[in-house]
Amino acid sequence: MKPVFKHSLLACALAQVFAVQAQTAEPAPVASVLVTGSKPAADRAAIGSFADLPLMDVPASVVAIDRSQMQALSIRSASEAVQYDASVGDAYNAVGYAEQFSVRGFKLNTNSGYRKDGIAIPGDTQIPLENKERVELLKGVAGLQAGLAAPGGVINFVTKRPTDTPLRSVTVEARERGTLHAEADIGGRFDDKRFGYRINAAADRLRSYVRGADGERQFASGAFDWQITPDALLQLDMDFQHKEQITAPGYQLTRGTDLPANVSPKLLLNAQPWTRPVDTDSANFGLRFAYRLNADWNATVSANKHWFKRDDFTAFPYGCSNEGDGYYPGYCANGDYDVYDYRSVGERKTPFGVQAQLQGHLNTGALRHLLTIGTSYAERHNSGRDYFYNELNHPYFYEYAGYSNIHQPLVTDPAPGDPILSPRYERFRDRERAVYAQDIVTLSPELSVHAGLRYVKIDSAQRLQADLPWANDKASFALPNVSLVYSPARNWNVYGTLAHGLESGGVAPMETTNANQDLGPNRSKQLEFGVKGIAGEGVSVSAAVFQITSGLEYTDATNTFVRNGQRNHRGLELSAQRASNGLAYGASLLALRARQEDTGDATLDGKRVTNVPDLKTTVWAEYALASVPGLKVNGQWQYAGKKTFDPANTIDVPGYHVFGLGAAYGMKMGTTNVTLRARVDNLFDKFYWRDVTQDLGGYLFPGAPRTFRLSAQVDF
Repeated sequence: MKPVFKHSLLACALAQVFAVQAQTAEPAPVASVLVTGSKPAADRAAIGSFADLPLMDVPASVVAIDRSQMQALSIRSASEAVQYDASVGDAYNAVGYAEQFSVRGFKLNTNSGYRKDGIAIPGDTQIPLENKERVELLKGVAGLQAGLAAPGGVINFVTKRPTDTPLRSVTVEARERGTLHAEADIGGRFDDKRFGYRINAAADRLRSYVRGADGERQFASGAFDWQITPDALLQLDMDFQHKEQITAPGYQLTRGTDLPANVSPKLLLNAQPWTRPVDTDSANFGLRFAYRLNADWNATVSANKHWFKRDDFTAFPYGCSNEGDGYYPGYCANGDYDVYDYRSVGERKTPFGVQAQLQGHLNTGALRHLLTIGTSYAERHNSGRDYFYNELNHPYFYEYAGYSNIHQPLVTDPAPGDPILSPRYERFRDRERAVYAQDIVTLSPELSVHAGLRYVKIDSAQRLQADLPWANDKASFALPNVSLVYSPARNWNVYGTLAHGLESGGVAPMETTNANQDLGPNRSKQLEFGVKGIAGEGVSVSAAVFQITSGLEYTDATNTFVRNGQRNHRGLELSAQRASNGLAYGASLLALRARQEDTGDATLDGKRVTNVPDLKTTVWAEYALASVPGLKVNGQWQYAGKKTFDPANTIDVPGYHVFGLGAAYGMKMGTTNVTLRARVDNLFDKFYWRDVTQDLGGYLFPGAPRTFRLSAQVDF
């Protein structure tokens, strides 16, 4: 369902802020914004281990950005959050479409790589951050922690919970071309202190830097707690988002061999009169019950139901039919490209997940154990509608409409005729059942072992058309994870980890001989050695070397999507964070050697994996000026080395440097805290290719040009 009130949604939330504030007998205690620095990363995360451990004690590479950091850095989307870690890259992350990422060179699966409070949700649209307390990133194989997950890791979004003291916060922001954003955050306790609430609402007028890729978004959420007894806590949350925006497709190679030249990141390639916005609705309902059995043992049960709907329309650019025998994929030498009328109406995903867990401490002789035992169940259902056109039946409408040009855009008509839509039917379903156990054994004050195992059973079925039979597949897997942690000194840990993982297989893209077919589960394995510690005053450092291997999926010479050979990713990660004495910074580096191996094809073996730079860095710093209380200035630098475009490594995409500057000023107006922020991204207006993907035949996406933003945050 769509909100009928749209822009009035936020107005109601703002009215509630002031209404609740007026009823408060005393001004709500609010932390001053006149601070001397802010931490670049949170010190705990739920996704790295089943136990509530500091990140330094988790034998894996985990980072987290909490609410205060998202506010300080003006982070409004997952794309903006993950840019502060060098291990994350874009993976067909088109403006106006789904935010999709790769971690350590592996693309996250849209069905399993994105989690809400630990339970998988689809990554097929922008995941809202207004009701999120933290964004957590577990880098590397996550078979024990998550079951089905890409070898690169998972991104977990932790929901905000009710606050013990009243919270009233409003943020408004303006960006390039008239983009406007406003949000409200309301939290506290009712008169009966056993009950708490957290309400979030937001609205956006979207005016992208890609001219014409415009749209709007509305969001609302609520989270509630009931402290039934001192030992029993019931939590529930719900959210709804509607977003519609014209998506901005990427570029293809000229003649299939050369990078497009003299192009603008502001050009909308599908700027046709009949282009329509991609229309998405998403909603969640979450439930969690926690019970303290005694001082040493706790039990939890959590569940989440997700609803996702998408109607997808675009004038899709693909290939060149105006030159010679044509290029597919590829654009003509003069910049001409074919335009296809693409429609996919009624896409639905309705996943459900539940997890029950028991955790506690026990001793066996001189050994201390932190034991976790749990079971989980997840099911996913994907459905859609078929198009009957010219006596052909397809799960989407995709027909030639005409052509345009990247230098002189042309107007064309949509594809002739009117297709007949079938009733919606289920195309894919699967059930994932798992049991898991982890034991953290303290052998001595300096030495501990983390040992765990998840046993997974998967039952999946797929059909490409409503009148075709189901293709069923069943499989079971054991996914071990073992780590040894040594503490040579206080605040220093050295660890080694062996982990096995499992991911859903890739789906054959359009125009392949086996289009839309799923290749089935794909196993992976990881070795990682790392060190974490505190160096000097307030400086947290970490380093990790790793190797991840997984089955290689690609389109072969017969235009068939296959799994053959393996991907071997060997890398080094370095990071440092500091937040003291008025200076806060975060630095991250990834050096990665990602190669294709054992395919039996000399044109592929030993070649670099596509869209993966050998070196990537990101640095952010903020300094509080003592001479001007409340004023902070910040800067950002990102570097990515060259990437290869195609599996045969015939085309390289140049590396790039991008810089940004910003400032924030905090002041008090009576009992109200106000923070004003300004920021410019891509300071030198550099053109660069930020995203290079083989999806849908191979596309390149330009990075954003120089953009500005201004915001005001008011805390009552």
